[in-house]
Amino acid sequence: MKIIEKTTEFWLDGRSAVAIGKFDGVHLGHRKLLHKITEQKSKGLQAVVFTFDTSAAAFFGGADKELTTLAEKRRIFEAMGVDVLIEFPLNRDTAATKPQEFIQRYLASQMHTAYICAGDDLSFGYRGAGNYELLEQYAGAFGYRAELIDKVAVGGAAVSSTRVREAVRKGDMESAARMLGMPYSVSGIVEHGRQLGRTIGMPTANIVPDADKLLPPNGVYYSRAVIGDRICRGISNVGCRPTVSEDPKIGVETYLYDFADRLYGQDITVQLLAYRRPEMRFDSLESLKAQMEADIAAGRDHA
Repeated sequence: MKIIEKTTEFWLDGRSAVAIGKFDGVHLGHRKLLHKITEQKSKGLQAVVFTFDTSAAAFFGGADKELTTLAEKRRIFEAMGVDVLIEFPLNRDTAATKPQEFIQRYLASQMHTAYICAGDDLSFGYRGAGNYELLEQYAGAFGYRAELIDKVAVGGAAVSSTRVREAVRKGDMESAARMLGMPYSVSGIVEHGRQLGRTIGMPTANIVPDADKLLPPNGVYYSRAVIGDRICRGISNVGCRPTVSEDPKIGVETYLYDFADRLYGQDITVQLLAYRRPEMRFDSLESLKAQMEADIAAGRDHA
């Protein structure tokens, strides 16, 4: 997958099938858009995602934490068959681009758009004035086909990043997974911890998520870890490990079943499947070990 970043001066070779959006969470609705553009590859078009290096909310000062980091989005887009990812710089100048200029300059001239799909909540250009209706209005003039894509419903309501965010904040990982089409994940590089887990026979892989990553409530979760091509069952603690550390920094600490390899320095993705219990402070390492043993035993039985 080709990645274009930090520039507005780009030109694509050949004609494109384009999806525009923030893609926060890359939920089922987003995946429907992505499937639409990758289907166009059979017609000789390249599948192009146009997103922003900074969300509009962050740029205008109302930022919330992200469901998916930039690195996580890149992995998902590539796995889904996207050919080109444009991470458009959002700044004072680009935010002032009139919607009609956006269509003419970026979609028509620089991206050679032949097909574009969008939902009815799409907004682009100055003050978000551009929408699907405007795309459709200019389709004939600039030689592309616009298709309106219906939202995907789960649980009787349309899937949205807001709904996914609410589920994650509640620790309802099952609902989040149904809307995402996959478990909610946290990625990072395995770091050296205090290695107390190893001394009590329960070694763990510790990652510190990106500061902008939305995490569920502190607690213990049934989980899986994706390590390269391997998927390993585990149980994870999200939080600051109050029994053994005074560091307020939030991390994700995962015990992997039947796994003996060292992971320090490796990039792993932890999928949080279901909430088990809140994070707790224990009065001794023995109490902590007993609770960890109970958690691990329960995790072995969790489907």
